[in-house]
Amino acid sequence: MYGFRIVDKLQKIDEDIQKEQLKYHSKRVLVSKEFTFDAAHHLHNYEGKCKNLHGHTYRLIFGLSGFVDERGLMIDFGDIKEIWKNEIEIHLDHKYLNETLPLMNTTAENMVVWIYEKMAESLQKEGRQKQYLGARVEFVRLFETPTSYAEARREWIECE
Repeated sequence: MYGFRIVDKLQKIDEDIQKEQLKYHSKRVLVSKEFTFDAAHHLHNYEGKCKNLHGHTYRLIFGLSGFVDERGLMIDFGDIKEIWKNEIEIHLDHKYLNETLPLMNTTAENMVVWIYEKMAESLQKEGRQKQYLGARVEFVRLFETPTSYAEARREWIECE
């Protein structure tokens, strides 16, 4: 019933589908991309194990929203990865966070807001505003352990 089938004819642009048909809707959509990084840190003014230098494999999820372009794309997942690699990860991966982040206690709560702000700044850079229609950060979720995370949401950050 669900057997393997080879496509009879590969759909071709301007023959089987027209360019104006590529954009199905004009609604805001959310896309999400996940990354991991390894880093060391310690907490100040804290009594517990985390006052000592230690490391984590952090897991990070971005939720970005915007409107699709004429192709039906809001943002290419590869573009999110490029922003992450070139503008954010360089400050985090295999770093001593107390040294590479702005002066702050390197709690997940502080870090997630910094990461949110860096992505928001990156989306607003010259050229990206036109390329990604109405693109904005909706949320950033930073897992410090597999079961513990901090989250920053647009409605919390931009509505204060």
